[in-house]
Amino acid sequence: MGIFSSFKSKISFDDYAISLDIGTEFVKTLIFKIEGDKARILGVGKQRQRLADIQGGVVTDIYGVIKNCEAALDQAATQAKILPEQVIIGIAGELVKGITSDVKYIRPDQEAKISMNELEEIVHKVQKQTFERARKILAFETGHKEVNVKLVNAAIVDVKIDGYHITNPLGFQGKEVEVSVFNCFAPNVHLGALQTIAESLDLDLLSIVAEPFAVARCMGSDQGNDFSAIFVDIGGGTTDIAVVSQGGLVGTKMFALGGRAFTKRIASVLGESFLEAERDKLDYSSNEISTEKKEKVEKAIKTDSEVWLSGVQLTLEEFTELDLLPSRILLCGGGSNLPDIKRVLSDDKWYKGLPFSKKPTVSFLKPNNVSSIIDDTGELKNIEDVTPMALANLAIDVSGKEKVVEGILSKVVKTLRS
Repeated sequence: MGIFSSFKSKISFDDYAISLDIGTEFVKTLIFKIEGDKARILGVGKQRQRLADIQGGVVTDIYGVIKNCEAALDQAATQAKILPEQVIIGIAGELVKGITSDVKYIRPDQEAKISMNELEEIVHKVQKQTFERARKILAFETGHKEVNVKLVNAAIVDVKIDGYHITNPLGFQGKEVEVSVFNCFAPNVHLGALQTIAESLDLDLLSIVAEPFAVARCMGSDQGNDFSAIFVDIGGGTTDIAVVSQGGLVGTKMFALGGRAFTKRIASVLGESFLEAERDKLDYSSNEISTEKKEKVEKAIKTDSEVWLSGVQLTLEEFTELDLLPSRILLCGGGSNLPDIKRVLSDDKWYKGLPFSKKPTVSFLKPNNVSSIIDDTGELKNIEDVTPMALANLAIDVSGKEKVVEGILSKVVKTLRS
């Protein structure tokens, strides 16, 4: 296979990396170079998955997915003329759980300066509490008493001392320290599949990241501490939701309904193959379908779009820690191209039973909103490109110099994983 085979003896450049978005419908990959606080996209690859390769965001045929990843990497490496050895992979699926936990710690001596040991102790408390909470949630949802879960990724969301936002608390004095940490957990079987894929591709796994977490972090720190929004990423098999309130990630949740369900409905109603129905769905989304078919497609997916909206309602009801939900909804992912998605979200009734202060506004998260990404290829123009771009955005922080608090978090995470 083309350039992928010729680059098997990879060139090792620390500033180059790959983002790999293994979606239900497509494998999407970007090759990029990290330049300070920016990532420059040098190559883009995209390969359609077979129906049997992945279901609901979960890999069901590892070797089928590996073949698709190789094809996507071949395209990207041909364009970039390089195949980096570091890769950041996104993970999604109904059993991937993202939880933000807060711990308030009253210091016995508020005049003393905060030390490294004291900060480690606080972060360790947060991590232990969150891990047990995640295991209980997954055990309840799967019906199993014991579920083997692993920490996918962790990130400091916020640090406050006596109510003031702080980036590095070391050396500060104060009475109350509040630390918010986002943790994402997934069953071992899902993580193991992604690790096998990275090994088979002969790539060094920089990180596995929850995709809704990546999307929620992609708009950059320039939004400030008052930024609040609900991010809705509709893929082929799942819908991923992340809630950001006052600049902090509250949590991420997912449910197993995405664009593939709409395609199957169209195929059933029109008596078409899956690929024919997919083409009709895309034509319908871009308003390039015949009037006769448009009416049939619209009728076919009306019920499914309402079922999807019910999934959004139920998911948002789970964010019980918030008194008010953000009134801004940002859509991304290929499934959000369906006009019915924005239509049902713009309805005047669905949000009435949820804690919104006013009717939520609905808009699209587009590639140009990911301010840290410079696209030299000119190919990243669609909302389905946001997720692999968001993964590349996270790689900037992962490969760069760690801040003090993130360094402590990494140390605690390693202890918990062992």
